Amino acid sequence: MSSKEQKMHEEQASEQNESQKVQSEQEVEVQQAADLQADEQALAARIAELELQLEASKKTEREAMLRAQAEVENIRRRTELDIEKAHKFALEKFSNELLPVIDNLERAIEAADHESEESKAMLEGLDLTLKAFESAIAKFGIEVVGETNVPFNPEVHQAMTMIESPDHQSGQVINVMQKGYTLNSRLLRPAMVIVSK
Repeated sequence: MSSKEQKMHEEQASEQNESQKVQSEQEVEVQQAADLQADEQALAARIAELELQLEASKKTEREAMLRAQAEVENIRRRTELDIEKAHKFALEKFSNELLPVIDNLERAIEAADHESEESKAMLEGLDLTLKAFESAIAKFGIEVVGETNVPFNPEVHQAMTMIESPDHQSGQVINVMQKGYTLNSRLLRPAMVIVSK
């Protein structure tokens, strides 16, 4: 082989190497581009997944916050009702202790001799004391249940007996044996009554 042929052969080999090198670099670039595109797709999928998780977390958080606010509001309302009931019915035990005193004053007035001049001053004092007592308890929401000729109401009356009465309709209160009392519409003591048949 001549040196010319050898040079040509070397040039062809060099060109071939150069061509293979360029082709190899292009393949590497194509592979890198494919890898980069796959990475971008994986990242885009991960971002979409994380966004979905974020939206679900926001929704769950919002629902939990709304539930917590509703629970706080319910507790506040229940507490207000409990406080209101406590204020309304704080006097219940005290009122129950006063009722026998009122009953005894009424019995004393009934038992006293109304004809005697000597007992008139005492009767007036007892009457005034009873009226003052009834006025005082009325200021605190205690009401007397003692009407006659009204329909029998089992919520505020306790029937002691039933009798025939041509003057009254059936189920009417004829007589009150012992007055009943309510505190802010809650029954303290039922009225003991006689009811018509």
